[in-house]
This record gives sequence, structure tokens and C-alpha cells, in this order.
Amino acid sequence: MITIRHYRESDAEPVGRLIADTFGEFNLSEFTPEDRDRLLGPFRYARSPEPAHREAIAEVIRAAMVLVAEESGEIVGVLRGRKDKLQSLFVRGDCHRRGIGRKLVECFEEECARQGATDIRLSATLYAVPFYIAMGYKRTTGIRSIRIFEGPGFKSQPMKKTLPPRSPVVERG
Repeated sequence: MITIRHYRESDAEPVGRLIADTFGEFNLSEFTPEDRDRLLGPFRYARSPEPAHREAIAEVIRAAMVLVAEESGEIVGVLRGRKDKLQSLFVRGDCHRRGIGRKLVECFEEECARQGATDIRLSATLYAVPFYIAMGYKRTTGIRSIRIFEGPGFKSQPMKKTLPPRSPVVERG
């Protein structure tokens, strides 16, 4: 059973490994090893025991809202964002197509709506565009080349979703 919960600082190590492995496997395969390292930034050290590496990874993970998906005590997905922007979503490769990403995004959207957001924007990797389209996101412009950490141009697709209006709360007395 999948549980979605808020991130804890003690999650930094497994979340860092999940991000490094997933981003590397599904988004960076066409890059040279040197460019992959640059694009991974501190996540290239996800298995390092060095305290400075671990702190750098924990610092990058921190965001206004971080949710993790957990199965049998193991973190299998993570979403980072803030009220109106989904910053990143990663689901472990062997867990793809099981609804984990969908659950993370739905929880995120619900929290954003509670905070008063009407739209959510994101910059999708080309690999993730079909997933976000299935979740109701629309392309807002053409593909862009963005900078990730100190890496070379990385292709991304800006997207946006307008959240459905929330029903007003009616007090009864």
C-alpha cells in the first residue's frame, strides 16, 4: 500500500538516491558522463558518506512543500513544489505506471488549492510530458532549453493546469 506523507529531514539520503537514480536513468541517458554529473549537481554524490555532500543534497531537496510516497517503509516517490509551482517529481523506475506519481500530484494539487492557488505551473522533462498531459496539464509554450545546476542546456516543456474552483464552505447554525 502506498502512503503519501510530508518529507522529513531524515528522508534526505533515500530521497537523494531516488532523485539521482531516476533523473539519471530516464532523463540523462543521451548526455556524456561529464555532462550528466553537471546536470545532477549535488545528487551525483547521492551515495557519498561525506557530511558536506549529504548537506548539499538536503539543501536542494528543501522546498515549501515536499511530499514522499512510501511503500513498506521505503520511499518510492518524491514531489517538491510550492503553492503555484510543481518543481520536481520523481518515482522510482520499477514503480512507474502504478499510480504513485498520480497520487503525489493529486495530493499536491489539493494542498495548493487549500492554499488558494488557482493555477499550477511546471517545467516538464520531455520524458514526463505524456504523464502531465494525462493529469490535465497543458503545454504553455514550445520546448525550452534550461540550465540545471552547472549542466548544459536541458530540454523542458513549460506546462500549466488551472485547478477547478473550490466549493465555498457554507456554515450552518
